[in-house]
Amino acid sequence: MSLTTLIYSHVLQAELTIEITEGVQRAYKIAVVPFAAPQGEKLNTDVAQMIAQDLAGSGYFKVLARDEMLTHPTQPGQVKFRNWAAIGQDYLVIGFITKDNNLYHIQMSLFDVYKKEQLKGLRITVEAASLNMAAHHLSDAIFQKITGIPGVFTTRIAYVTSVFDAQNKPQYKLQVADYDGENPISIAQSKEPIMSPAWSPDGQKIAYVSFENKVSEVFIQTLKTGERRSVAKFKGINGSPAWSPDGKRLAITLSKDGNSDIYILTLADLSLRKLTQSWAIDTEASWSPDGKQILFTSDRGRLPQIYVMPSNGQGSAKRLTFDGNYNARGSFSADGKSIVMVQGAKGNYRIAVLDLITGSNTVLTDGPLDESPSFAPNGQAIIYARRKGDNEILSTVTLDGLTKLDIQALTGKVREPAWAPRK
Repeated sequence: MSLTTLIYSHVLQAELTIEITEGVQRAYKIAVVPFAAPQGEKLNTDVAQMIAQDLAGSGYFKVLARDEMLTHPTQPGQVKFRNWAAIGQDYLVIGFITKDNNLYHIQMSLFDVYKKEQLKGLRITVEAASLNMAAHHLSDAIFQKITGIPGVFTTRIAYVTSVFDAQNKPQYKLQVADYDGENPISIAQSKEPIMSPAWSPDGQKIAYVSFENKVSEVFIQTLKTGERRSVAKFKGINGSPAWSPDGKRLAITLSKDGNSDIYILTLADLSLRKLTQSWAIDTEASWSPDGKQILFTSDRGRLPQIYVMPSNGQGSAKRLTFDGNYNARGSFSADGKSIVMVQGAKGNYRIAVLDLITGSNTVLTDGPLDESPSFAPNGQAIIYARRKGDNEILSTVTLDGLTKLDIQALTGKVREPAWAPRK
């Protein structure tokens, strides 16, 4: 897996579903009782099951199986706390759904079992097509109430796929979907590779690299309108776009002067400022949350490692990574205290997190070919691409490495995930 591979990697089409591959330890025990449906109606969306799946996948909760529930209350007055305390539950979620014309009213209640009190009640009204998103909204509310951390269940991801047509030629697509892979939308497609999607800080635009004109070119596309513009089409490499926190600039990789370097592109006038000036390959820039620093991958020490330097160019680059003979694709956590990266040793590439305060390095995944890590907006999980058998799929892992989720490819391959910021 060379730097060139990281710049020019491509992917194959896949459908996405969630599969939990590992359990958790020291998690909150919670029961999510099936919600009562409108009388005489069988809903296509099991709201309670979606909430249970969201919470279980977060790594913070151990969800009680339905066949272990002693009772199935749907109204607060039906709750007998002793029943749930007897089977060791910390929290209880119940609810019911009513229908008024074409609108569904979802009423959810969250209880602390041992305090014997209701922590939160929430009512959401949606159309049938929005029941899934309503379930995710309820999951976010439950997660934040119990943990104090914002949830990510209503966020989105971007990723790249390709599918072979009747002539056995690939059709590349840039897709946007809910965090769990549901409701995918294709926002760009080409017979040539698409790669390196990057979300703008407001979540309204995506920058990406396309080879549709037979050369690499950086585009910015507005999701709501579909409008897009080319912002970098220089001779050689145009790659790895990364938004500044204020959304006014991109850090990009260019080789227009012969060598691969990091440049800062001001979007208002498309002016360029060269940031790195080295004989080495410098690529894969990422901004610090305050915009004052830039991470990048460089082989200036003969092997790919991650370096950091001031984004204004006033200072030299400092090497950050020393574990493993390969460290690349680095990006900061939301609080700027750690970075996630691809770490390689002896041909095994895994996702690792480096604590910038303590210097500790934690490997979260098993490999052998894990790549393209991206932090969740709340910093509690990472999405990445990995190989599973003959497939290449997307997965998430919590920061303690204990909970792994496969957004499983049913057919084909999928890569280059990017987790969107919270709206």
